Amino acid sequence: MSAVLALTALPTAPLAEAGALLPGIVGPGALLASYTFRMMLLGTSIVGLTAGVLGAFLYLHKQSLVSDIIGHAATLGVAGSFIIATAVLGIGGRSMLVLTIGSIIASTCAVLLANWIAARSPVGLDAAMTICLALFYGGGIVLMRIIVHSSLPERGGITSYMFGNAATLTRADLVTIVAFGAASLIVVAACWKELALLTFDPIACRAMGFSPRLLSPLLLGTATVAIVIGIKAVGLILMVAFAIMPAAAARQWTHHLWSMVGLSGLIGGASGAIGSVLAVNLGRVPTGPVVVLVLSVFLIASLLGAPERSILRRRARLRAQRRELLARITAEAHRIEGPGPAEAGSAEAGPAEASPAVPVGAPGPVASAPTMPAGAR
Repeated sequence: MSAVLALTALPTAPLAEAGALLPGIVGPGALLASYTFRMMLLGTSIVGLTAGVLGAFLYLHKQSLVSDIIGHAATLGVAGSFIIATAVLGIGGRSMLVLTIGSIIASTCAVLLANWIAARSPVGLDAAMTICLALFYGGGIVLMRIIVHSSLPERGGITSYMFGNAATLTRADLVTIVAFGAASLIVVAACWKELALLTFDPIACRAMGFSPRLLSPLLLGTATVAIVIGIKAVGLILMVAFAIMPAAAARQWTHHLWSMVGLSGLIGGASGAIGSVLAVNLGRVPTGPVVVLVLSVFLIASLLGAPERSILRRRARLRAQRRELLARITAEAHRIEGPGPAEAGSAEAGPAEASPAVPVGAPGPVASAPTMPAGAR
C-alpha cells in the first residue's frame, strides 16, 4: 500500500524509478491510480487499437513491408523535425505533435517514392521499398548522430524514440495520439465500402467510379498516421509489429473483413494494455519490446488454436487425406492387377468342369478335303 501511495505522490516518475519503488506485483487499480501509468496504459492501448485496424488493410493488400518502410522512414522525420523545430522555428523539438507531423511527412514521402520507382522503372516494388527503407533510415541515423553531438536544446534522450518509452507520455502526448488515431478511424469508417472494394476487387472498384489512384494513397496515408503515432510509446522500429502482427493473428479466426478489422484492433489494444502492465511489474524493461512479446504470444496462439486455419488441424487434415489417397491407390492397383494366384486357379478349373456337351445331330468337325489321285490328272 505504501508503494501505491508513493507512486500516486510522484505522478511523473519515470518507469525505471517506478520499477524500483514496486516491490511486488501491481494490480490494475494501482496502475490507474497513478498518472504516469494511466497515461502509459491509455496511450499504448489506443496506439495498438488504431495500428491494428489499419494494419489489417495493409495485410490484406499484401503490403506488410509498407509498415516497415513507415517505421524506418519515420527516423528521418523525427530527426529532421527536431532540427527544424529547435534550430529554425525556436520551438520545443520534442513535442509529440512536432515529431508526429515530421514522421508522417517523411514516411509518406518514402512510400510514395517507392511506388513511383516501381511504376517508372524496371525495379520491382519489393526492391523499391527496400531501397527507400535503407535511404530514409540511413539519413535518419546520420541526423540522429548530428543531433547527439550538437548543442541543440532538448537533444538528450532523442535516441530513445527508436524503441520508445511509454512511461514518458504526458497528457498533451495522449491528446495528440487520440486526435490522430480518431482521425484515422474516421477515415476508415467513412470510406469503408470503397476500401473494401479496393482490397478485394480493384476492377469492380474502378467500374463503380472509385479511383484506385486516390484510394491507395488515402489508405497508405491513413496507415502512416496510425503507425507513427506510436513513436513515443512503442518506438519507431517496433511499430512494425503493432501494424502487422494483430492482423496476422486476426486472419486466422475469421473470413470476413469487418470481423478481421475489429479483431485486429482488439488484439492490438489488448496487447498494448497487457504489455504496459507487464513492463511496469518487470521493472527496468522498456514497454515496446514487452508489447511485441505479447503480440507474439497472440500470434502463436492463433496459428496453433484457430478452428479452421490452425497449423495443427491443417497437418491433421493433410495426414488424413494422405491416408485416404493411399487407400484409394491400393484398391485401384488391386483392381487393375486382377485376382491372386488361388483365385486364378479356381477360375481356371471352373470352366473346364462346366463345359457343355455337344448336342446330338450337331455337325462334327469339318473334314479335310480329299487329295486328288494321281491318275485323275
